[in-house]
Amino acid sequence: MTVAAAMGLLTLAICLVLLFGRGLFWWPCLPVPVGEPTRWPSVVVIVPAHDEAAVIERAIGSLLRQDYPGDFSIVLVDDHSSDGTSAIARRLDTDGRLRIVDAPPLPHGWTGKLSAMNRGVAEAGAAELILFTDADIVHHPTNLRELIARLEAEKRDLVSLMVRLHCDSIAEHLLLPAFVFFFAMLYPFAWVGDPRRKTAAAAGGCMLIRRETLERIGGIAVIKGELIDDCALARTVKESGGSIRLDLTDGTASIRPYPSVTSTWDMIARCAFAQLRYSPALLVGTIIGMALTYMAPPALLLFTKDGAAWFGAAAWVLMTVAYLPMVRFYRLSPLWAPLLPVTALIYLGATIASAWRHYRGHGGSWKGRVEWRSVR
Repeated sequence: MTVAAAMGLLTLAICLVLLFGRGLFWWPCLPVPVGEPTRWPSVVVIVPAHDEAAVIERAIGSLLRQDYPGDFSIVLVDDHSSDGTSAIARRLDTDGRLRIVDAPPLPHGWTGKLSAMNRGVAEAGAAELILFTDADIVHHPTNLRELIARLEAEKRDLVSLMVRLHCDSIAEHLLLPAFVFFFAMLYPFAWVGDPRRKTAAAAGGCMLIRRETLERIGGIAVIKGELIDDCALARTVKESGGSIRLDLTDGTASIRPYPSVTSTWDMIARCAFAQLRYSPALLVGTIIGMALTYMAPPALLLFTKDGAAWFGAAAWVLMTVAYLPMVRFYRLSPLWAPLLPVTALIYLGATIASAWRHYRGHGGSWKGRVEWRSVR
C-alpha cells in the first residue's frame, strides 16, 4: 500500500468514527416539548451588555414580551458602554420589569463578561432561577416558559440552547453553520445530557440555571477568568454532580451579523486557543487532525489516483453527508455542504491566529478589550 493510500484509508476511518461514534452529533434534533410544571418558579434574566446599541432594543423587547406565567424580571448590566446602550433599553421598560445597573470596574483576575454576570447575580434577589443571555439574542415569546418547563420536568440543574446564528451574507453561509457543526462535534449534545459521560458544554447566549446550583458551586467567581465561560460553567455544574442539558433551537436567534470572513475569523480567533487550554501540543494535534479529516480527502481525490483517490472521494462524500443536515437546518442550498473543507481551512487558520495573538499579548481581544491580561 502506498503512503497516499494509507493516508486515504486513515482519513476514511476518521470520517466513519466521527459519523457513527460521536453521538450522532451531525443530526440537528430539536427538543420534544414537555408538560408544564404545577408551579412556575421565579426567575431573573441577566443580560450583560457592552456597546450593544445596534441590537439591544430587539433583544430586551423580546424578553419583555415573554409569555411566562410566573414572576420574572430582567437585569441589564451595562458593562461600561459608550454608545447609549442603557438609554435605548430604558425606553422599553413600561411596567417596571427591567432594571439597569452598571458593571463595576473590572476586578483583577476577572473577564469583563463574567464580572458583569456576577453583578447581575448580586441584583437577582431571591429568584429561584437565573437565565443568562446575551444582548444580541432575540427570544421567541414562549422560550422562557419552555426552558423552565424542561428544567423542572427533567430535574435538571442547567439547561442551555444553542441559538440560531445570523446567516444572511455569503460569508455567513460559508462559515456559521459550520460553527455549530464543529461545536457539536466537540461536545455532542446527547453526551452533554448523559450523566454517565464527562462531556459538558453550554451555549452562553441562553443558559438557565437554578440559583441553589449556582450557589452550591461557588457562584460565578469559580470561573471568573474563563474566556469560554459557558462551557466552564457547564463543566463545573456537571463535575459537582449536577444534571445539564444542551439543545439546538430554531426559534430563538442571535441577530449579531458576521458579514465578512474577517469578522467570523476574529470571533474564532478570540478564544480558539483558550479552547485548546493554551497548549502547543493540542494545537499541533488539532492542525494534524483537521488536515487529515477535512483537507486530505479533496487533495487525495484531485492529486492522486487508484485507491488513494477512491478513499479520498469516499471520505469527502461522508463528510458532505454529515454536514448536509446542518446546512439544511439553516435553510441553505445543499451545494454549500461539499465546501466544508474550505470552511475548515478557514477555521484552522483562525485557530492558528488565535495562538499567535495569545503569544503576542492580544489573546481574548473583544470590542477593543484584551481579556486575557486580567487573568494571567
